[in-house]
Amino acid sequence: MRKLLNTLYITQPAVYLSLDGDNIVLLKEEEKLGRFPLHNLESIVAFGYTGASPALMGYCADNSISLLFLTMNGRFLARVTGQSRGNVVLRKKQYRMSEDEWLSAKIARNFIIGKIYNQKWILERMTRDYPLRVNVEQFKETSQYLSAIIFDVRACERLDRLRGLEGQAAITYNSLFDQMILQQKEDFYFHLRSRRPPLDNVNAMLSFAYTLLAHDSASALETVGLDAYVGFLHRDRPGRVSLALDLMEELRGIFADKFVLSLINKKIMNKDDFLKKENGAVIMTDEARRKFLAAWQNRKQEQITHPYLGEKIPWGLVPHAQALLLARHLRNDLDEYPPFLWK
Repeated sequence: MRKLLNTLYITQPAVYLSLDGDNIVLLKEEEKLGRFPLHNLESIVAFGYTGASPALMGYCADNSISLLFLTMNGRFLARVTGQSRGNVVLRKKQYRMSEDEWLSAKIARNFIIGKIYNQKWILERMTRDYPLRVNVEQFKETSQYLSAIIFDVRACERLDRLRGLEGQAAITYNSLFDQMILQQKEDFYFHLRSRRPPLDNVNAMLSFAYTLLAHDSASALETVGLDAYVGFLHRDRPGRVSLALDLMEELRGIFADKFVLSLINKKIMNKDDFLKKENGAVIMTDEARRKFLAAWQNRKQEQITHPYLGEKIPWGLVPHAQALLLARHLRNDLDEYPPFLWK
């Protein structure tokens, strides 16, 4: 298993990124803000309209360091990638399978099984850990309903039907999300998922977490030689990392959702960390974004035992482990893609 390196987040706008030897230098109005060795980095994420020198972009491309540009609100702008080092045979197999909807459905259903199974066990853990804070009967009924949907997904061979089942599960799971917010209820609530723009504090954090998770998933897929833009569940769309969106489905609940809930319930984030714009959009302040990213990096360092591989790895390497397993399935080393099943 590869080593988990660091991600450098640049949260200040108008910072210019340059190269000096094997180091990245951060400049703002000709003032040097920082200098970091690049050999310790696997990824650079820049927020705002940050500039970067061609020399730095070339270095990152040559050394497989992902360079991602986002708006201050976390919306994707651009991603610098170098020459493809993927296994051409593996990618050709990926492309052929993605063109076949029946074969795509066989892989996609395991992404969905992983997602729903993990959502189910989030609910089960809430009833175990907080039986006096949540409606246990409602949570148990929903858990059983999700189990029934998993059974239907396992037998499904059509992508449109799979999407319908996934949508049913998502609506049911989201209906209980607000109950899992145990602290700061006046300021943090969840009624429905709003994306563009997020309309409340919780949706603002969920959107940000999903953006970071999609970036990590795309980087993992490219590292193992797959094309992050050609998916099985999410079909091709220019500029969309469809396979990364497929891969992250299993991790939305157990990584991103639980992370956001922990920030609220542990009172790491509070109402002062958010601003509401005239169009109703809710955004995080610069300081809140820094807190969020620091906690995200700490979470990625936490160790877990991978349920399929049986190895202890950091959470941050889970997308890489799943990308490896997907590549092994496409090479016919595994009969099926094994989803990440957390309990």
